Amino acid sequence: MSVDLDHIQQVLDEADCLYHEQQIESAIGSMGKAITEKLSSSNPLVYCVMNGGMVITGKLLTHLQFPLEASYVHATRYRDQLSGGHLDWRVRPIQDMRDRTILIVDDILDEGHTLDAIADYCKEQGAAEVFTAVLIDKLHDRKSRPGLKADFYGLEIEDRYIFGYGLDYQGYWRNANGIYALKGH
Repeated sequence: MSVDLDHIQQVLDEADCLYHEQQIESAIGSMGKAITEKLSSSNPLVYCVMNGGMVITGKLLTHLQFPLEASYVHATRYRDQLSGGHLDWRVRPIQDMRDRTILIVDDILDEGHTLDAIADYCKEQGAAEVFTAVLIDKLHDRKSRPGLKADFYGLEIEDRYIFGYGLDYQGYWRNANGIYALKGH
């Protein structure tokens, strides 16, 4: 597969920066405090939703200074595309969740289908409590169910196509050190 790297670079060069690194890091610190207050005595099992959740999970974990287990799941709807299809489980949770507190960490709450499916799976496996944390809550009325919100979130963003800090543009720019909106979207 041939990738037009000039186009990929142009996407970043023309994008609108919605949040700078310092703003994002401050939001992650605030999330860490809120999660610590709520979960520090519960011995949680923290799941990173790959691939988007890897940046936020890694940064968030350094703010959670209490005993926890960390692992990952890999479920996606996007497959490097701009819009989603059906849920595709690539790696399901392997730890025993019975009677455990679970924290699922992902990059964004857009429509919420992926996060809801993972949370439902954890509940079906006997988790005592399931919490969700996302860096970005996208503001629109297309959530998978009315009133859907993550238990913990860092920033809210208007309904635009965004990338950076774990969110990708066609598989690229997860490593961008800000949150950017695609020009014209």
